[in-house]
Amino acid sequence: MSALQVGLAVAGGLLLGGVIAWETWNARRRAPRQPVPERRPPAPEEGERVEPGVASALPTADDERLEPGFDTAPGALSPLGPVPAPEKRPRLDALIDVIAPIALDGRVVSGDAALAALPATRRVGSKPFAVEGRNVLTEEWEFPIAGQRYDALQAGVQLANRTGPLNEIEYSEYVMKAQHFADALGGAPEFPDMLHEVARARELDEFAATHDAQLSFTLRARLTAWSPGFVHQQAARLGFTAGAIPGRMVLPAEEPGLPPVLGLVFDPRAALSEDPEQSAINSLALSLDVPQVHRNARPFGRLRDVAFALAEVMDGEITDDTGQPLRTEMIDKIGQDLAQLYDTLDAHDLAAGSPQARRLFS
Repeated sequence: MSALQVGLAVAGGLLLGGVIAWETWNARRRAPRQPVPERRPPAPEEGERVEPGVASALPTADDERLEPGFDTAPGALSPLGPVPAPEKRPRLDALIDVIAPIALDGRVVSGDAALAALPATRRVGSKPFAVEGRNVLTEEWEFPIAGQRYDALQAGVQLANRTGPLNEIEYSEYVMKAQHFADALGGAPEFPDMLHEVARARELDEFAATHDAQLSFTLRARLTAWSPGFVHQQAARLGFTAGAIPGRMVLPAEEPGLPPVLGLVFDPRAALSEDPEQSAINSLALSLDVPQVHRNARPFGRLRDVAFALAEVMDGEITDDTGQPLRTEMIDKIGQDLAQLYDTLDAHDLAAGSPQARRLFS
């Protein structure tokens, strides 16, 4: 073999090796980021005393990856005060319900009889239908309970929700359900005027439509996509837990029974993939359903802090749902507008996170 042939062979080998190395590097660069194995503390030596405590995977407030002011506790409270505990059963409220009292002529009805007389479905069209009784012992209104006794009853239907206002057809169905319930117990319902209540429903719906807010920030990968495991790991460090739906995580409220403070959603197809490690997620959405969460839980501040924290550790960019980058001053302006919305809801006895607001904005 001549020197020229040897030189060409060597050059070809080097070129081929370079191409293979470049392809390998490029493939690794395009591969979704995988969760990093958590570092575990070393096992104590035999006889070594172990101090009591609870290990946490959450970043601390001193972690340089977090924006100042980020509170890592899932249920942390602001200086405004504690978040009210949820009511087990939101009571009928004249502000957002049509209520028909049911006269019993001095009789007392058992909870067992009231439960047996309830309609098969608790909805009128798209609106919740409810019955309450006044407990003889506590004198409190409550959903009928077996073994209890009631000296007064009332039936109600919600005036509006996110599907729209109560209409004439739904009102007529409400009257039929309430009348059937009352007849089964020998009671006499007194219904308010239909036209007045339907007009009230439209007014309430108009207010709700102009004061509803569901905020969403999109986090987009700058260079490298994420695997579902990587997303779960980073979100879990900030207090998120897996939701019931694939591709959804939630930041739970401190009090059980309350709606989650924040939501996190990514493509469910990636979560359901047969090979999730190779599933590429290029964006995720962080959301806040404003009327569902009490302002004392700092929901917007936590949405902002979570977005910045994830953007830092996941090498992502915060944008709106159209893909336009959201700068810090733009996000702060949204927070200022939101404070005014909270004040308006408070002034109308529909404070965000209250049972009335959670029902109206649902």
